[in-house]
Amino acid sequence: MTTVRNYITLIGSMGTNTQITKFDNGKSVARFKLETKKAERKNDGNYRNITQYHRVFAWGNLAEFIEQYGEKGKKVAIHGRLVNRTYLNSEGKQRNTTEVEVRQIFGL
Repeated sequence: MTTVRNYITLIGSMGTNTQITKFDNGKSVARFKLETKKAERKNDGNYRNITQYHRVFAWGNLAEFIEQYGEKGKKVAIHGRLVNRTYLNSEGKQRNTTEVEVRQIFGL
């Protein structure tokens, strides 16, 4: 039997300020976009940096920590897992998205 692991580690900058949602049951979730850079070689041999954005979220105490210490532009390393989910957009159409659920975050 093979055990499948779902781990991801990303290093980048917080591309947006944290958005906090607090629920009636006392739980909270923090959401932000993590900005990473990717070097891509062009046909002429020169390189250019391409910015990629990743949707990120965290629950509970970690969400509160990110709310207090995180801000747009802050360099961080995050470790977590990929989560796929389906939702309805404002027009009622079904959409799919992949996000990173943060389990650990380190300021750099």
